[in-house]
Amino acid sequence: MRNQAIRYLIVPGWQGSADEHWQSHWQRSLPNSARVEQADWLNPRREDWVAELQRSIASDPRPAILVAHSLGCITVAHWAARAPVELLRRVRGALLVAPADVQRSNCPQALQNFAPIPQQSLPFPSQLVGSDNDSAASAARALELAADWGSEAAILSGAGHINVKSGHRHWEQGFAYLYRLQSRIEQHARRRA
Repeated sequence: MRNQAIRYLIVPGWQGSADEHWQSHWQRSLPNSARVEQADWLNPRREDWVAELQRSIASDPRPAILVAHSLGCITVAHWAARAPVELLRRVRGALLVAPADVQRSNCPQALQNFAPIPQQSLPFPSQLVGSDNDSAASAARALELAADWGSEAAILSGAGHINVKSGHRHWEQGFAYLYRLQSRIEQHARRRA
């Protein structure tokens, strides 16, 4: 994980990731980390969020691993569905944590413009981590998204939305999923070489 050639791009969800959120901890812990900073965290607009993710990827020529949470996962899927090939090639993989199902019946109004969720396979290795008691996406829905996106999936027991409210401040165990993803990226690169 200490590969200086790779940068980690943190992709927060709705309302951003506060200083005590695991994404902020990871940004402070992982070398070569940066965050996608949205102009409006409270009233997300799909076009703006996707455009900002694209700007963040385009701003640095180094290969990136995306570390997304909640609505950030959906933003990654929308970006990957229409991104230019040269930028898609910069992304080596994505860790997609607690994706928000913006098509669910009780989805907050502010997030509904992110529907429908793209169903095509992501063009890079990905690891989805969901929970069996996440109000933003059921375990079954998280598995369905993983299948659509071609992601390896893990469903945690009793982890809620995998955020500060559910007790995931540093979320050190999450690094195991990042390591697993990086192993898959390396295997993928060897197969292509």
